[in-house]
Amino acid sequence: MYIVAIAWLYVTVLMAAAEASASNGTLLGAIITFCLYGVLPLGILVYIMGTPARRRAIKMRESADLPAAGMAPADTGSGSAPDGHGKPAGDLVAPMRKEA
Repeated sequence: MYIVAIAWLYVTVLMAAAEASASNGTLLGAIITFCLYGVLPLGILVYIMGTPARRRAIKMRESADLPAAGMAPADTGSGSAPDGHGKPAGDLVAPMRKEA
């Protein structure tokens, strides 16, 4: 993946050099060409392509932390009842009924 990134940066550097050395080109145009054609798309591509590696690193870090702590991950779900039965809590206040 990095060889493609290096090659693309090489191409955009040459594009920017051609822009700067052209008779009607400017240095500002060369900088904008390099940033918009090279750095910005390449940064997005490297970020997207690196997502699986970041996920693996996070999972490895989490799995390394759990045995060291000596406990399983705690259930922090908001739907569990405070008495520990695992059933969701019902209404705390009974609904008002009108007598007919």
